Amino acid sequence: MSVPTLAAPLQGASSAVTGSYARLNEVYSGLRITELAPGEQLPQGAGWVTAARLAAGGADLDAFLAWDNAQILKDYGTQARPDVVASFGLHRYAWPATLLITVPWFLHRRVPRFPVADVSFQRTLGHLAVRAGEFACLPDDPAAALPGARVVPDEEALRAEVRAAVAEHLGPLLDGFGPRMRRRSRALWSLATDEIVEGLWYVAHLLGEEERAMTELERLLPGATKPYVGTAGFRELTGPNGEKLPTRDRASCCMFYTLRPDDACVTCPRTCDAERIVRLSAAAAAS
Repeated sequence: MSVPTLAAPLQGASSAVTGSYARLNEVYSGLRITELAPGEQLPQGAGWVTAARLAAGGADLDAFLAWDNAQILKDYGTQARPDVVASFGLHRYAWPATLLITVPWFLHRRVPRFPVADVSFQRTLGHLAVRAGEFACLPDDPAAALPGARVVPDEEALRAEVRAAVAEHLGPLLDGFGPRMRRRSRALWSLATDEIVEGLWYVAHLLGEEERAMTELERLLPGATKPYVGTAGFRELTGPNGEKLPTRDRASCCMFYTLRPDDACVTCPRTCDAERIVRLSAAAAAS
């Protein structure tokens, strides 16, 4: 599935993860993150919706998905099935939301916790507002002395914190979106696996650290890490001139094929290696 087109300015309070979000802003203009001051209310209205209200699955989710329905009609000129609309809507939220957790972990080895009550999203601006609080870090991190720090012993414990933090945030949203998507728990957590991997993989490419991100993600999601389903799924192809072309196989289906049957995603298991090589080689040549 494509990278969501998102945008607006980093401002507000400062925390252990502020530097990570500032670095994200430097390389990816499509997403802005505002950290709220203690006691400051999450924005609502004017296109803002809290993650908690999306998870509730009511009128706010209806309005959120109406935007996706209209966008699909605009982009592809066809009416999508309701479950496809819901799949696109969840992707457009979950892709940036997972970066709230994975980017600080990747850049500074800090893992913040964001329950759904602490996040609000303005999709048309590509703006997340968050209330930062507790975070996990390693013993030698200077941030270990900050309020809200919770020290864990080693890298594997920190990876467990990443998995737990994403599950804490996405779990209620999967419950809210799931009935609209006609997917059961295993398929929903497969999708969560893909959002974690593809979001950080994309940002790491912009940071010039794609190879390190692939290694880190393979360690983060090696398989059998419930509730997640599947592994990071990376593998390498060889281009026509011997060049190495990294790719992966998605753990879930993004449903794009229902809109463009002859134009599956490059990471879709439906896309054969020969076609992947052609498309990845073209993309590499154009970059």
